[in-house]
Amino acid sequence: MSTLLEKISSRLQCLEPIVLEIIDESALHAGHQGHGGGSHFKLKITSSLFIGKSQIIRHRLIYQLLADFIPKQIHALSINALAPDEL
Repeated sequence: MSTLLEKISSRLQCLEPIVLEIIDESALHAGHQGHGGGSHFKLKITSSLFIGKSQIIRHRLIYQLLADFIPKQIHALSINALAPDEL
């Protein structure tokens, strides 16, 4: 059975990422008020499919791909989505 990190990575492959870094930061948030489960992730993704798209559109694309993981498996997701010319 694949891990949640592997599932997230697999879902995001349709964006043809040049860079894909997913960091599980859940341990940093354990015990915080309002944290009722689910993991915290930091995502850095670079894709040529982001060229000419606003940050809002980039984030929407990512959230659409991961929608069924939120909020049960993914509690929080920090996204840094770049086009290759923004590196």
